Amino acid sequence: MSDELLINVTPMECRVALIQNGTVNELYVERTVKRGLVGNIYKGKVVRVLPGMQAAFVDIGLSRTAFLHINDMVWPRSQPIPNVFELLQPGQTLTVQVMKDMLGTKGARLSTDLSIPSRYLVLMPFGNHIGVSQRIESEEERERLRSIIENIQTEFKLPGSVIVRTAADGIDEASIVQDMAYLAKLWEYIQRKQRSVVVPSLIFEELPLPERIIRDLANENTHKIYIDSREIYNKLKEFIGDFMPEMINRLIHYPGERPLFDLYNVEEDIQKALQTRVELKSGGYLMIDQTEAMATIDVNTGSYVGGRSLEDTVFKTNMEATEVIARQLRLRNLGGIIIIDFIDMQEAVHRDEVMKQFERMLERDYAKTKITQVSELGLVEMTRKRTRESLEHLLCESCPTCQGRGFVKTAETICYEIFREIMRYARAYQSQTGFTVVANPMVIDRLLTAEAPAVADLEHFISRIIKFQVENLYTQEQYDIILS
Repeated sequence: MSDELLINVTPMECRVALIQNGTVNELYVERTVKRGLVGNIYKGKVVRVLPGMQAAFVDIGLSRTAFLHINDMVWPRSQPIPNVFELLQPGQTLTVQVMKDMLGTKGARLSTDLSIPSRYLVLMPFGNHIGVSQRIESEEERERLRSIIENIQTEFKLPGSVIVRTAADGIDEASIVQDMAYLAKLWEYIQRKQRSVVVPSLIFEELPLPERIIRDLANENTHKIYIDSREIYNKLKEFIGDFMPEMINRLIHYPGERPLFDLYNVEEDIQKALQTRVELKSGGYLMIDQTEAMATIDVNTGSYVGGRSLEDTVFKTNMEATEVIARQLRLRNLGGIIIIDFIDMQEAVHRDEVMKQFERMLERDYAKTKITQVSELGLVEMTRKRTRESLEHLLCESCPTCQGRGFVKTAETICYEIFREIMRYARAYQSQTGFTVVANPMVIDRLLTAEAPAVADLEHFISRIIKFQVENLYTQEQYDIILS
């Protein structure tokens, strides 16, 4: 698989697109005034302990208190789960790391089990084992890497667990030693900082997006890394020279007049990723809806009738949908509970083939995914780890007209609401001579045309005059009734 990383930098934000075989599969956005918090380490203070939830709220200096659950805390796992009051008390100070950014109205999610990544390794100071990424399949390579870590961890006096990342597959011992030396210096710095800072304070900040993306995503499949900022290019060149010298020739400064994201149609893909409907090449389509509770994906055949039979058409549409769904999950960064409604298939062999294909597509995802089950209704229920906001939540906000519902009341419905409101006013204010309705042009137009007989009947019923006034700034659901 041929990968390219495109890094677009402006003073306001940094955007990174992962291109795989010519297609945008992932997008990362970091705005200068609103950098992500995941990976940051803070010294915080416990504000409130919640024994019923086995959790606590912790002040780490953000606009909202962060959430810490007992499952994300350090305690001997061989022992029964303790009561949260055995570990935390209000006013207590502790060092925590952000696991999930603030999402919507929820505060950040914390852990006391620190995780400090480098290019090839992850240090977990409070653990007690050596782990190797499951994506490294060769048992011989796994043993080689485990042996290297066992030999050098003591030398650098690093406590806890060390996890070997996928990027370490086939890497020489000298590079891993260099990585270990970096982690040793970083851990020493964190320990020194947490002893000296006031509460609440930031102890360690995760790398900026360009460096973080290269550290986490660049690998032997990454053929080119394009960046359109000379300043950031020079910083990345220094970063790669120190930590990933084998990638230095793949870093390219792009000085072209045509925007980098336009060159690869990334802007167009971003706009499409914000739409509910996603077209399939065959003529079928997906409907993707994201709510606070979950995301739902519905597969439809649309205009596709290319199969030999209905079953064949459905099977081919579902097979195509598996690849597009897997890509959309990554591009939109959908997380949490996801429900997928593939088109019903009669043959069990087709259902099995679609699920196998979907699982293969999900293997490319950097986020952890798990298909929990296929329900009795044929719905595929899955989860995808959510550590940052989805593309929709990052770039959009709830519609002020419909309040995020996705629909508005019809002009007819608003007219009938106005009639009921006028009748309430007529009963409450006996001495008034009439009413003036101020509303959106569409509503006023309907009141003066289709609803004119109803207006006349209402005037006769309440013995008052009803006048109308157009307000172009009102949405279709807005109106006022003024006593004359």
